[in-house]
Amino acid sequence: MAEVLDADAVRGELEKLDGWSGDPAVLTRTAELGSFPEAIDVVNRVAAVAEELDHHPDIDIRWRTVTFRCATHSVGGVTRRDFQLAQRIDQILGGTA
Repeated sequence: MAEVLDADAVRGELEKLDGWSGDPAVLTRTAELGSFPEAIDVVNRVAAVAEELDHHPDIDIRWRTVTFRCATHSVGGVTRRDFQLAQRIDQILGGTA
């Protein structure tokens, strides 16, 4: 079973990501997209990745602003799986996935 990362590990991994913040409880990134349809497209692309990884973020959509929250609910905090998902979300937001 996945283990919750400690604060030092989370800080170290956050340095490798773009625009994310977090602690051992949850990783968060908010992205402002160009339009509502573009925001929905990003959410749909993230949904496909989440299904592929069998690991799903919490997603909040407010017009063209999307917030992603990643945590492994089954263990009560952030694990390596959350960073894997966050990296894939970054690729989508950066247009490389």
